[in-house]
Amino acid sequence: MRLVYAGALDLRTDEAYYWTWSKESALAFLDHPPGIAWLIRFGTAIFGDTLLGVRFGGIVAMLVTQLLLADIVRRVTHDVRAVAFAVLLPEAALYYGLLMAKVAPDTAMIPCAVAMLWALVRLSESGNPRWWLAAGLFAGLALLCKFTAILLLPAVIAFALVPDWRRRWLLSPYPWRAALIALIVFSPVLVWNAGHDWGSFRFQLVRALASHPFSFRTVGEFIGLQFGLVGFVLLPVVLSGVAWTAWRGYRTREPVAILLSTAVLVPFGYFFWKSLTLRVGDTWPMFLWPAGFAATAINLTMLSREGRADWIVQSTWAWARVAVISGVAFVVAVFLYYVAAPWNLLGRIDPVGAEAGFEQVAERVRVQLRQTGASWIATSDYRTYAMLRWHFKGEVPVIQVNERARFQGFRDPGMDAIRNRPGLHIAREPESRLPWWDVTTATRQPLERVERSWRGVVMDIYALEKLTGWTPELSPPPDSPLFHWRVLAGQARFDAIIA
Repeated sequence: MRLVYAGALDLRTDEAYYWTWSKESALAFLDHPPGIAWLIRFGTAIFGDTLLGVRFGGIVAMLVTQLLLADIVRRVTHDVRAVAFAVLLPEAALYYGLLMAKVAPDTAMIPCAVAMLWALVRLSESGNPRWWLAAGLFAGLALLCKFTAILLLPAVIAFALVPDWRRRWLLSPYPWRAALIALIVFSPVLVWNAGHDWGSFRFQLVRALASHPFSFRTVGEFIGLQFGLVGFVLLPVVLSGVAWTAWRGYRTREPVAILLSTAVLVPFGYFFWKSLTLRVGDTWPMFLWPAGFAATAINLTMLSREGRADWIVQSTWAWARVAVISGVAFVVAVFLYYVAAPWNLLGRIDPVGAEAGFEQVAERVRVQLRQTGASWIATSDYRTYAMLRWHFKGEVPVIQVNERARFQGFRDPGMDAIRNRPGLHIAREPESRLPWWDVTTATRQPLERVERSWRGVVMDIYALEKLTGWTPELSPPPDSPLFHWRVLAGQARFDAIIA
């Protein structure tokens, strides 16, 4: 199903944006570290610049994650049924069972984060301190995919300090060597940021430090997304399993139970707190739930071994079965809706349809390129830029003329075909009327408006304009309105926040 899904559905705008990164040789990017670009490059090296090529890394990431979860549970429980549930639980969650085929930085980070947990489980099992070094390697790789991997640090600290072995690890050089290895692996991001005014960290700190009023809507969105992407039955089952695991781990100071439960509870608590005032992205918490799946599968076995009441053991197994069966059925239903059904049941809020059908815009752009003699394409938002680069694949230069901070270290898009030549500007309405155009010398001639629709519903309208009398600047000065990025948290500048 994931292979079919990956090859059948249009790329979403963020996927196309990350694909453009895979064509660059930059050490890092303003928005995220480079891990997702490397994962996409791996897939396109095998299948080319196709839908499956872009998404193949996500399919592999899901398989690697499941294998690691199965081995974690096997080493802790030695119970075949628990191992089977460790494999089935992510299949019953929409995000993993289907949407791991949709590449994002989280997709690249998840197997690395789970591999770090797996290495620490091996450490607990064997007592061999060299597993710290493997954990440091995987932690560095996770950070090289997305900064939120740092939210797993409290789980690692609790794993090292709460059990009775804490004195051993405080005096051992291995945890510190592991931290050094993680830092070395993460160093490309540090090197890039040192040369670019620490842009990635400033960009991400805006969301972490921005202050907004309390909102029931953002809290409801966060909770609703977790139910939808993890499972309406599966989410309570996993939270229950994590709670049992946390109680067991901290009461008996059992290292693996402490590690897995804290890897879920601390990040979940952080994102819940942020959701009180800020919209939490749909993928942001997804790295934490695999640890919850492992904890839930382990808890199924541990309850009976601890001699819990029969009704508790039987009801826990029963709810786990219901969660798997209902979750897999929901995943299949969503798959059929997007791959085989002709309807649009959600209108303009459909998360896939909202970004599908861009070939309609690309076709009109091709026509206008021929009719106007334009030799390049200008955009004013990264989503349109990414989709046009994906559809044209180098036929003509595509450049986002504003927010140039996003493109530091990118190669020349083809300035010989841009300089002193007419271009086409494509922008989603009403973003075609942004005020920074006033600082340019461009003459803009309206051409047409293009509708982008999906299954009979108009999702967006784009304005096409002819540009003359101006050559965009790839590297405007930092104080230029064409350099700054639009801050995602409230559209406020970082300098204003810290002031």
